[in-house]
Amino acid sequence: MSLGPLMVDVAGPALQPEDREVLAHPLVGSVLLFTRNYQNREQLAALTAEIRAVRSPSLVIAVDHEGGRVQRFREGFTRLPPARLLGRRFEENRRDALGLARSLGWLLARELRAVGVDFSFAPCIDLDYGVSEVIGDRALHRDPDVVGALAVASLAGLRDAGMAAVAKHFPGHGAVVADSHVALPIDRREFADLEPDLRPYRLLIENQLPAVMAAHVVFSAVDPLPASLSRRWINDILRRSLGFHGCVFADDLSMAGAAAFGSVLERAHLALDAGCDVLPVCNDRAAVEQLLNRLNIDSVNPASQARLVRMRARGDVMPAALDADPGWREAAARVAQLTAAPPLVLTERPHDDA
Repeated sequence: MSLGPLMVDVAGPALQPEDREVLAHPLVGSVLLFTRNYQNREQLAALTAEIRAVRSPSLVIAVDHEGGRVQRFREGFTRLPPARLLGRRFEENRRDALGLARSLGWLLARELRAVGVDFSFAPCIDLDYGVSEVIGDRALHRDPDVVGALAVASLAGLRDAGMAAVAKHFPGHGAVVADSHVALPIDRREFADLEPDLRPYRLLIENQLPAVMAAHVVFSAVDPLPASLSRRWINDILRRSLGFHGCVFADDLSMAGAAAFGSVLERAHLALDAGCDVLPVCNDRAAVEQLLNRLNIDSVNPASQARLVRMRARGDVMPAALDADPGWREAAARVAQLTAAPPLVLTERPHDDA
């Protein structure tokens, strides 16, 4: 059975019969996990094994686990710092920051691989324009060259641990106030003015970036459709102009930023026609069922299947016993540097003898 274009969620910490029925459908190719799917490391490893056992070839398993506010699994995992701290360290010590970015990427991947997760939607490479609350400290920096350098280091760390990187949110979510989870953001800049946002993608693509997530943001001077549903953005700019050959994920089609463009079936067709390979539809089982019943099975594109397969974690399955891994201990110690409070320096006030 082939891997289909739909990425779906499951209800809880173990598969239910309804979950198994959905996951067995040929239009499904991947699963996105959430905090509700996690109790502890052992339980999560059992859940990912359950998911893999449903199908052959097995489904690809993902999570949003970038650090800071966006980290689905916390207890039993290293608390990853927000990306902004890496940008601040870069301003102090470029070499140290790049080493930390690589260590953080490796650590993120090492811990997720140990419990059977194939990849995370990371890194976030939106620029820090200081206006987007949903991005905020998830952004590495305002300077696109700093963002690009740190993102390449993160990509290398992920790759060292056998995990593919996913750069998001193409072409950029940092310059709009609205949150695409609850509204439709519109960026009115001309295409030429978007070059800073595209620059990190150019650098990552030169370094064999495996995947991109497209934003539900309308760039009205370029296309009336959001980038996630736009053939102009995905096919013409990302693939042809930027030369990207990896996997393209739409942002979740259940989000408000996509909902303005028709039914979930119409959104799915727009995303596929635009050139997206994978369509996440989560936290809306009714929408998933509608797609399973009405989306044409011919929507399974062989090229898209191949790109999704390349998102599987590579190499031998890593053991769950992280504390026995000296590489893990070293990486965790390095990442802890980012969140360590500066030393408290007390100065004695002179006494007034008068």
